[in-house]
Amino acid sequence: MESGMLLTGGQRALIRESWQRVSGSPVQHGLILFTRLFDLDPDLLPLFQYNCKQFASPQECLSAPEFLDHIRKVMLVIDAAVSHLENLSCLEEYLCNLGKKHQAIGVRIESFSTVGESLLYMLEKCLGTAFSPEVQEAWSKLYSAVVKAMRRGWDTLSEGD
Repeated sequence: MESGMLLTGGQRALIRESWQRVSGSPVQHGLILFTRLFDLDPDLLPLFQYNCKQFASPQECLSAPEFLDHIRKVMLVIDAAVSHLENLSCLEEYLCNLGKKHQAIGVRIESFSTVGESLLYMLEKCLGTAFSPEVQEAWSKLYSAVVKAMRRGWDTLSEGD
């Protein structure tokens, strides 16, 4: 995963600095991300089922303890990417397997662009005026690198669609 080379030293610093401001409240900020995700694509709600329970609304899903655990996991993946900005390749296998898991439950690759939009929205809401075009560009590059690695999980499975 050569993506670490795509980020300049300045971009890595912007990512670290902005993430430090967000990572202290992962569930709170993750709720902003997922609320936006369901606003942008309500069709993603059925993908989140726990014990075969279908949620009737995004609000019901967003308040479920199992979903809050999912939010924590998502924020930990982001935290791992931020922690390994100099060597994202060490996350390659993990992210590839994460991609396989998402494919197995029915996530479409196209949905990752909506997740990316939701991530940037959350960062903008949490950072306020500190969310500059440079911060947005740095995070977009990092997110693209993570998604590229996750997509390899799709590529390794046979094309069933």
